[in-house]
Amino acid sequence: MHDLHESLLHHLDRFGPFRALVVGDFMLDQVLEGAAERLSPDAPVPVIAANESEMRSLPGGASNVATCLAALGGRVRCAGVRGADAAGELLVRLLGEASCDASLILPESGRPTTVKRSIVGLAQHRHPQKMFRLDFESRAPISGATETSLLEAIERCLPEVDVVCLEDYDKGACTETLCQRLATLCRRAGRPLLVDPAAIRDYSKYRGATAITPNRTEAELATSLEVPRDFTPAAARPMAHRLLEVLDLDAVVLTLDRHGALLEERGHTATHIPTVARTVYDVTGAGDMVLAALAAAAAHRVPWPEAVTFANAAAGLEVEVFGAKPIPLARVRHSVHRLARGHAGKVRTLAEASEESRLWREDGRRVVLTNGCFDLLHAGHVASLRSARSLGDVLVVGVNEDAQVRRMKGPERPVVPLRERMEMLEALECVDLVVPFAEPTADALLRGIRPAVYAKGGDYREEELNEWPLLRELGIPVEIVPLREGWSTTAVIARVLGAIESEKVRRE
Repeated sequence: MHDLHESLLHHLDRFGPFRALVVGDFMLDQVLEGAAERLSPDAPVPVIAANESEMRSLPGGASNVATCLAALGGRVRCAGVRGADAAGELLVRLLGEASCDASLILPESGRPTTVKRSIVGLAQHRHPQKMFRLDFESRAPISGATETSLLEAIERCLPEVDVVCLEDYDKGACTETLCQRLATLCRRAGRPLLVDPAAIRDYSKYRGATAITPNRTEAELATSLEVPRDFTPAAARPMAHRLLEVLDLDAVVLTLDRHGALLEERGHTATHIPTVARTVYDVTGAGDMVLAALAAAAAHRVPWPEAVTFANAAAGLEVEVFGAKPIPLARVRHSVHRLARGHAGKVRTLAEASEESRLWREDGRRVVLTNGCFDLLHAGHVASLRSARSLGDVLVVGVNEDAQVRRMKGPERPVVPLRERMEMLEALECVDLVVPFAEPTADALLRGIRPAVYAKGGDYREEELNEWPLLRELGIPVEIVPLREGWSTTAVIARVLGAIESEKVRRE
């Protein structure tokens, strides 16, 4: 997996803008939150105290795939059907705000825009839990006239895109005629067609696509092959192979939840690509993120194993947030970078920290840098670090190596060696990275990290800092973080020595 992550990083470094077309079932997701503090007196059900004016509306279904693609750097066009109603107009507006072109989402009279309204209860006003969902929809196939208009629009725009996604939720837009015609058009135009299939028994309408991305349950339904209860990724290979052959595909990406994904690529042995263990919060939108990531990779001609690794990383980040939220490319790159480097903790070399800081900056995060000896870590240090962290989104802490501490503080210091000082800093929630450095100033740290702000604990003026000339050169602002009165390592040592002396006197 290490070589796969390294290869993926090489491809990600060459990622740029790309053009994508999303075809399928476009929906409007709505979320209404309220406090869940009591049960109804007339039935054993929770009562949600909500304000309808605070209901949030978001692009859902194929719309979510489109916004995920946009977050990965795609210029996205959307082709589908909506109702000629207020919900449809709102959906088009929301897609526009996400930089997606919704002009090919055609209104069909007599058909409602698909709306999924989730009621979310907040326990103690802060722990969200989806209670139930209301669906407003029609599953009837779109009319022949709408189907013809949609295919004509798709054919016109195909030369202008790099990759096509078909997102089928079985809501009527993805008819057999449309799917088969789309596969023919894509092959004729040389454009990859990636399909996220509906949970249906017959996949024949997807025949001729480039790739398909069912989950394990969907694949079992479509192939009538069951996997044993003591599931292993190898047990899913017959399903993937059958789909590949029956549907005449180039690849099948069978998603397996915590087991990662199984890649069946024509002409290659099936490959299991594991995922990293995650704290799963909400699986909503994970499948959409997989399709979007695979499409972004296909647009850049990334090989299938690396593409699936990329999709695994993106989906892993998706399940860690509540609700469907597009994951930006920079955040996925950051995750892949950590996987490639095998980072488990927070300690980094300056070169590693510099690269991670660059990825954070590209993700729009405000990086804060501070540095010090942090010998005998105490409450004053913790207060200063928390204050520094409050200045941005990420805190990088430079730590003086032992030899430099001796030069600054005397031969008896540090009391605590570097390795243990860094271990204690790692344990602090407010600290994101810890970087040891041997130089007498923080100049090398500043050049490498390029923080949005440099925080320094003390009671002196900015121009008194040794790093002041470089800070001015780089245009990095300084924030002097006040020290907590009465707290310093020297004071702590004096108190300890005083206590030892007092104990000696008492014993004598």
